Amino acid sequence: MSAYLGIDIGTFESKGVLVDGSGRILASAARPHKLIVPQSGWAEHRPREDWWGDFCFLANRLIADSGLAPAEIEAVAPSAIGPCMLPVDADGAPLMNGILYGVDTRAHREIAELTARIGADVLLARCGNALTSQSVGPKILWLKRNRPDLYARTAMIHTATSYLVDQLTGARVIDHYTAANTSPLYLAERQEWSTELADDIIAVERLPRLAWSGEIAGHVTREAAAATGLAEGTPVTTGTIDAAAEALSVGVLAAGDMLLMYGSTIFIIEITDERVRDGRLWYAPWLFAGQHAAMAGLATSGTLTHWFREQFARDLDPQTAVARLADEAAASPPGAKGLVVLPYFSGERTPIHDPHARGMIFGLDLTHTRADAYRALLEGIACGTRHVLETCGEVGAGPRAIFAAGGGTRNRVWTQATSDVSGHVQIVRQTTVGAAYGDAFLAALAVGDVRRVDIRAWNPVAREIRPDPALRPLYDERYFTFRQLYERNRDLMRLGRKA
Repeated sequence: MSAYLGIDIGTFESKGVLVDGSGRILASAARPHKLIVPQSGWAEHRPREDWWGDFCFLANRLIADSGLAPAEIEAVAPSAIGPCMLPVDADGAPLMNGILYGVDTRAHREIAELTARIGADVLLARCGNALTSQSVGPKILWLKRNRPDLYARTAMIHTATSYLVDQLTGARVIDHYTAANTSPLYLAERQEWSTELADDIIAVERLPRLAWSGEIAGHVTREAAAATGLAEGTPVTTGTIDAAAEALSVGVLAAGDMLLMYGSTIFIIEITDERVRDGRLWYAPWLFAGQHAAMAGLATSGTLTHWFREQFARDLDPQTAVARLADEAAASPPGAKGLVVLPYFSGERTPIHDPHARGMIFGLDLTHTRADAYRALLEGIACGTRHVLETCGEVGAGPRAIFAAGGGTRNRVWTQATSDVSGHVQIVRQTTVGAAYGDAFLAALAVGDVRRVDIRAWNPVAREIRPDPALRPLYDERYFTFRQLYERNRDLMRLGRKA
């Protein structure tokens, strides 16, 4: 039997699958880990334990559960949260915790300084992106200024996926899709590293080699084979960020196809024919040469539902709390009896790019219940999603088809609210395992055993989520309030940060 291994490292959990040549899942497993928040605005993981440790645990577990011989695994593909920033020494050992993607806002001063020095228009034209909390370049500069001892020992800057590839193969390689988030060090116009815009961050020699996600980066070393249970010499792909792997898993293949990922954050990817040049969205070359992607992401989504459960549902059994809260939210009427939530609990990413934004629950009175608050929270995330979709339309990248994916698709209230608030149909595929499934497909693709279009046979359509037109006036009103709450309170949010 030929099989393909995909493992994805998420914000709160890592997942892995072994898949056969027809897309059938032979084994699946997951392992939780913690998000580390040392102080407000920071978000970290432990790379040895949470990234490599999870990968080794899952690989061994999947091989054991499937009953496969390691030699039957034809290829491996990793993915992970991203973009992250991890300095390693000359031996590849991490020098600190990995600094996470846009939910970590510690480098806001460096973002402002670099933007002023280089110019917002120049950044957008040459890098494809404005500098935001999603950008890795400012976080490297933060490292240089705030941890000079670690910076001096840094031999390579990794993101989570490239660190895994390094541990597996010894190759220091990063995919273009991930690398595009390293502004201002990645020039989208030439698809290469450069210090032309900022020569004081880090030398390009300390950045991984660029490659496409479908390329083989290297092969499993003897040491990695002992740690993972894989056969020495197994091909390993370059890999990518989790959201991109998830997009591939649900059949996002051509211009106009959009992923709407319900995960720790809402993340959106749309394939486009040409570069989208608008600072409210992110840009990257897609996984394959010749294609482009416009992207967006909220700062807190699934993370916010996790927070709500921990703070306001401690009376519920942790094993059933997610389903119980969803049932409660379903019993609250659409519109949550007038409550409106701003989900900016960790600032906000697209389209407002405001690290100072803060969450808000507006309209409370003594009749409201936990059910109303939870429903309003889900509807607030839906309003944030609508804001992104409207922005895509404004820049000429309105979606042709939206494919919903991620663990949040199991929450019918959340997904239905998203369609009702935005007015868009969502397509749900049969398999919603997520990025790990897309990784397995990418592994099969990298060794030439499938074509890109074969994902549609691997993962057929299961259902559609259609908006209820009768609710549109109600949600238009709630959305207006949502937008006004931020606009009218933006300055107060900034004052609150200074207090």
